[in-house]
Amino acid sequence: MPKKKRYAALLARLMATGAALSIGGIGMAAHAQIAAASAEADAGEAIVVTGLRGLSSKTAVESPAPIDIVPADRLTGTGRQEIGEALARTLPSINFGRTGAGVASIVRPIFNRSLPPAYTLILVDGKRRHNSALLTNGGGDTSGFGPVDLDFIPIAGVRSVEVLKDSAAAQYGSDAVAGVINFVLNDRPQPNHVSVTYGDHYKSYGDPWSAKAEGGLGFGLGDGGYVNLSGDLRGRGMSWRGFRATNRLLYAPASNPKNAAWDGIGAHNGDPRIRAFNLGLDAALPAGDVTLYTQATFGRRKAEIGNMIRRPSGTASFSTVFPDGYFPVNNTSETDFQFLAGIRGDLSGWQWDFSSSYGRNQVRMYSDLTLNPSLGPTGPTSFDNLARFRFSQWTNNLDVSRDIDIGLAKPLHVQWGLEARREVFQTFAGDPLGYANGGYVIKAGDQEGNPNVGSIASIGAQGAITISPATTAHVSRNVFAGYIDLGLTITPRWYVDIAGRAEHYGLGAGSTVGGKVNSRYELSSWLAVRGTVGTGFRAPSLSQIGYAQTDNRTAISPATGLLVAATTQTAPTTSALATALGAATLKPEKTWNAGLGIALQPTRNLSLTIDGYQIDIDDRIARTASLSGPALNAIFAANGLPPGTFVQYFANAADTRTRGVDIVGNYTADLSTLGQLSLSAAYSYSRTKIRHVAATPAALVGLGPNPGGSLVAFGNVFRGEIADNQPRSKLALASKWSLDPVSVDLRVTRYGRYRYLRTENPAQNLSYGGRWITDLEVSLALTSRLGVAVGAANLFSVRPDNSGVNEPTSGVTLFNYGSPPFDSSGGFYYGRINWTF
Repeated sequence: MPKKKRYAALLARLMATGAALSIGGIGMAAHAQIAAASAEADAGEAIVVTGLRGLSSKTAVESPAPIDIVPADRLTGTGRQEIGEALARTLPSINFGRTGAGVASIVRPIFNRSLPPAYTLILVDGKRRHNSALLTNGGGDTSGFGPVDLDFIPIAGVRSVEVLKDSAAAQYGSDAVAGVINFVLNDRPQPNHVSVTYGDHYKSYGDPWSAKAEGGLGFGLGDGGYVNLSGDLRGRGMSWRGFRATNRLLYAPASNPKNAAWDGIGAHNGDPRIRAFNLGLDAALPAGDVTLYTQATFGRRKAEIGNMIRRPSGTASFSTVFPDGYFPVNNTSETDFQFLAGIRGDLSGWQWDFSSSYGRNQVRMYSDLTLNPSLGPTGPTSFDNLARFRFSQWTNNLDVSRDIDIGLAKPLHVQWGLEARREVFQTFAGDPLGYANGGYVIKAGDQEGNPNVGSIASIGAQGAITISPATTAHVSRNVFAGYIDLGLTITPRWYVDIAGRAEHYGLGAGSTVGGKVNSRYELSSWLAVRGTVGTGFRAPSLSQIGYAQTDNRTAISPATGLLVAATTQTAPTTSALATALGAATLKPEKTWNAGLGIALQPTRNLSLTIDGYQIDIDDRIARTASLSGPALNAIFAANGLPPGTFVQYFANAADTRTRGVDIVGNYTADLSTLGQLSLSAAYSYSRTKIRHVAATPAALVGLGPNPGGSLVAFGNVFRGEIADNQPRSKLALASKWSLDPVSVDLRVTRYGRYRYLRTENPAQNLSYGGRWITDLEVSLALTSRLGVAVGAANLFSVRPDNSGVNEPTSGVTLFNYGSPPFDSSGGFYYGRINWTF
């Protein structure tokens, strides 16, 4: 195909130029540990960097807090483009929010210990990464939070990924309630390398191919410095999955012979078409008594996202423009960058590190194929600008540490630091023709069969998110923090870490002081107990405070439980519309967590960790259910909205409690002439319960009859989003066998049961059974520098239960598969070439 040939040319050019990308820099606390343990790390033993103070050369089983370490090659070995999905295929505590609906298919959420991304901090070498301007709104997360987009972190420059499964709010910041994911970079010149992967889904409609090329280049700089460049180029075709519509009345009248000829595909919900690249730099240079360092990334991504069909017999289409209806296309153009510069050194025994980082994510939404029906059949069918979003973050850090001998088994490690951060979230209005209400009344001849003569045409560019001047946002705040962390090795067997952090958030969120105590005690040379207790505080995100939009896509009808073409308005809590519906100013969330576990390592090649935990979140922020119906029409009219609109806003909705356990076992064996074997088994169980739900706002109580609508802000659907739509259990079994020049990597994952609560009627709740997914990769080293691999993600093309009801006019998988924890498109098969030079 011509598109694939063009993409292949781009891949070839990337290989020829050895293009670059990475995110670098070296966090002060992490840097000293990595440098001290570099020889051991080169020998292949994983060294913990994240979450430790005053400890060096500690493996995951020796860590006082539960942590998973994933070498970068384990992520690339999954064959998948999205880092979040690769992490989910590797770690039991991580789930990846699959969704195939609209813009939500771009930034898909990851869940750590069943909590959405608002509660996990993303670091790169210990430095905070900026957030996305896009909100997650699907895949199980409708919190309104703009998470870090992991796909703008180029994996080619990463040595390993460390997932701290423990609250670190007192160490890193208030948003580290569930833990931290830290991308650890190479701290020396990396090997020059290029890798190209191409794959395809076995069963999927559309164009389900996927390709990625990545490469890295490293060299020394001055006396002891280095420069690492790395980059990736990736692409994917638009594909969709699902079932054929059972309602074949696409055309009017019902006797129209075209109905029988329709293929029944009513939705293009699935993977969007992607064209993207990332570039980056990571460098350090000793200069006398100090070391200068920098890191930078730059990425671009364009996407084409499918939607549900607008039928030629509906009020959103004109046969004179689209004789067979049309599938609106959501286009996005995104630019992301972050630059960090820092200096570190030693002053009278104190190690210090100062860094300043600025990051920005900006998205423009447009459409090459849509229609604002209210403008009539002569209106435009493409819009260059429907909405723009921007999030920027400027972070400045000073970290200072030293060891002080106070007569304990090891010197007391003292670390303190200051942080000043400025965050800005903005949205910008698009083309007025995209959101205008032209008031067009459908006339005879506009549609084949004239099914809607005299009806008012649908309002707004279809399948699109639009922003008008009245719904733009410009929200900013300053955040100041200070922390102190004391690491005490009280006896050779007993380590205690005590941390405290004070933070002040602008924009009315206020100030807080939090703390954490973490400890590990060795009962014997092979058995230890560890535990933690801590508090946290999460201020409302800027998007939760100020975000507003008009979504001209679909909503779930409260009356039928099926998808209907609809306009959904998201209103800021301070707006007149939200206030009239009972909204109140958002309060910060308060958290408390505790954990207790054991770590066993009876031999050097065998380890087992078992960690239980509890995380309480009070005043948890979530989006309300869609409020609609005739009882609200007077409020809608007073705020310039037409009848039939669905409205949502963010609120402090509930107090929740999450409890669970993580079990991780690892075994390695030298089989002599039969090669090397590594085995791992990991199990995660997590359950969130709602301890308290906010009452229905007084403004909604007693509004009278509301046929076909809903006045329930926090009901059955809300409970499902918070507590039910993620599997409670996950089992991951993995083995890797190597005998030069062959390596076989086999992973089997069982995802537990989950539910999908789609309406306020519990009788319409849907349940989905557990599934076993098998991933396999076989690699062959052709030479010492050239290797090939073939693999399959979901080898046996397993799909979720088809437990839902078929949405009759589209056949969309939203109901059939719920919100699946793995790709419902079935098997993905790929090949890869690696070249080191």
